[in-house]
Amino acid sequence: MSVKERLLPLLQACGKDYLSGEDAAKLLGVSRNAVWKAVSSLKKEGYNIEAVTNRGYRLVNSGDILSPSEIENNLTELKGKLDIRVKETVTSTNALLKEKAALGAPEGTVLIALKQTAGRGRFQRSFFSPSDSGIYMSILLRPNIPAENAVLITTAAAVAVAEAAENLSGRKAGIKWVNDVLIDGKKICGILTEASLNIESGTLDYAVIGIGLNAYEPKCGFPDEIKDIAGAIFKEQNDGLRSKLTAAVLESFFKYYKDISERKYLKAYRERCIVLGKQINILSSSGSSPALALDIDENCHLRVKYPNGEETLLSSGEVSIKI
Repeated sequence: MSVKERLLPLLQACGKDYLSGEDAAKLLGVSRNAVWKAVSSLKKEGYNIEAVTNRGYRLVNSGDILSPSEIENNLTELKGKLDIRVKETVTSTNALLKEKAALGAPEGTVLIALKQTAGRGRFQRSFFSPSDSGIYMSILLRPNIPAENAVLITTAAAVAVAEAAENLSGRKAGIKWVNDVLIDGKKICGILTEASLNIESGTLDYAVIGIGLNAYEPKCGFPDEIKDIAGAIFKEQNDGLRSKLTAAVLESFFKYYKDISERKYLKAYRERCIVLGKQINILSSSGSSPALALDIDENCHLRVKYPNGEETLLSSGEVSIKI
């Protein structure tokens, strides 16, 4: 753990009091110059740290800062195990992380942006990614699973997001097959998994899972084209809340991912799946087909029954609930 990551909780614990550079250096076992550099680095991340001669440093307020240090301090089982990077603005976290994956970046590399200018959802749709209200995160994985089981990663991530959102907001979250997470009937998260296939082994060379979260409603509101379907997890902004949410999603996801083939999350997925037992429309490029959603199988395929009595399993696609 870096000096700045160790210094931050010390400053937070001091509250309104000052922490002298000498005391910080002794507690951390580093030089005072190293403490000064750590403070400068934290300031660049957005922390408002006051420095007063002969008194030391004081964290005036942290705000809802999304930074590697803040996320790391909220991790438990994963503390020190991930390479977390936060960028102010990127085109697409998935696109950039796929480039890193192709160059050999290790599993556990996490790229987060405060804003995306070319965020993407499924079927090449754009994903609204404004600054200061969302979390746009991509995680690099190198799973030893058959390519056809890639959907397990996506659905495990959906459960992880739902659990984290519920635990921090106190609001019930549902999942619309395959990968949309909703609260009060409105989408608060979209998930996009992209992978590279190892043709010789039939397994995945790597997978990049993109998770776009609406932590708060944007200050200017959602665009007209999505305002009736988009929602936010939290109703009010609080200090450090996005970092807590990010850490909670990561902890929950990797808990399931470490033995993904055992499908330990599947029961939670079925319980939260809002389409089961409902009349749905199966959407495709040629139109929509009505069906009854019956169940989720062990591979997270959706079993449906058509009006003529025929049953089938959907491995991918998009559905909507009939109103």
